[in-house]
Amino acid sequence: MNIQTKAGFRKEFLAYLRTHKLLIVALVIIGLAIFNPLMITGLGVFIDSMSDVYDDLGMDVSGMTEMLGTATSTGVTSSVEGITGIGVIVVLLLLNSAAGGEQKKRSVIIPKSAGLRGVAYILPKFIIYPVSVFIFSVIAVFVSWGMSALLFDINDVTLGGVMISGILSGICMMFYVCFHLALGTATGRAGMSSAVCITASVLLPTIFSLISPDYMYNPFTLNVLAYIAVLSDTLTSTELTDIAVTSAVACIIMLITYLIALFAQNARRIDNSGSDIDL
Repeated sequence: MNIQTKAGFRKEFLAYLRTHKLLIVALVIIGLAIFNPLMITGLGVFIDSMSDVYDDLGMDVSGMTEMLGTATSTGVTSSVEGITGIGVIVVLLLLNSAAGGEQKKRSVIIPKSAGLRGVAYILPKFIIYPVSVFIFSVIAVFVSWGMSALLFDINDVTLGGVMISGILSGICMMFYVCFHLALGTATGRAGMSSAVCITASVLLPTIFSLISPDYMYNPFTLNVLAYIAVLSDTLTSTELTDIAVTSAVACIIMLITYLIALFAQNARRIDNSGSDIDL
């Protein structure tokens, strides 16, 4: 690794750390894992406390309270939905500055004019940010499992299911982060990039699930696979192979997004002409 690339990693990591975005990303992802089981438990307690009112109205809510307050899988699946839903949206917005936002202030003009290579600028982004959200997502699913085991009576989630769900949730987060980084750095329009990626994360899983009930080999439905992994008592060797292939497809696409971002960065020509000086 040459000096430029080392400096690029140091710059990205320090920017991630000193702007407190690393801490905020961790708190958001892990916080969702803690909040969702607590919210379900609180909702069950609230409905139970209002049972007399519901009885007067002729409504039997005992089945609902049992469903909300007994199974660990309820809390974990809720957390997985939160992490791969709300978590993706918040993380993409937080990473706007890394995904081309800095280019609006021309903060990369001087380094590029002095010989900054595209690899030294792009590679650290595609390592630091996706890897960090992957790690936090895996930790968050395990935290959710532990929290749900404390709150709910029946622990119907296996260690293997939690591990697979955590890995798939992490890959799902990485997938959209890589798309955001590629589109943002290639266009220099972080706001537009985050809007496109957020819209895709919200709409595409639903669209693909309506088109086909088979979620395998489709990286846009990784969040659904993560949800299903929690509910599955045991996964067959065929299902595990299909999940591995789906994850590999997502990783290949992430590699392609990096190459596209690198190509766009190397092909871009910076216009330093003009009399205005941006400080």
